[in-house]
Amino acid sequence: MYFRSTGLGKTQLAGKVVELKRQGDYLIMHVDTTEPVKWRIRAAMSFRDLAKVVGECMKLAIISFILSPKQWFNKEPKHPGDF
Repeated sequence: MYFRSTGLGKTQLAGKVVELKRQGDYLIMHVDTTEPVKWRIRAAMSFRDLAKVVGECMKLAIISFILSPKQWFNKEPKHPGDF
């Protein structure tokens, strides 16, 4: 997983989701970045945030991405370029 932030300029962070847990009325997602720095990033998602994510995942382009056999067996995906 790659991350970019307008606050970091063109710096790109590599990382992975390591935990998702409920805390009160939120789901807390923990992401560990590995390059160029080692950080733990946390995001608190409300029910509305999660509903938005699920709704966006219902788009045909996303469903076809998830169901594509190429995605299931592709060990190292190509970099997405400038995103």
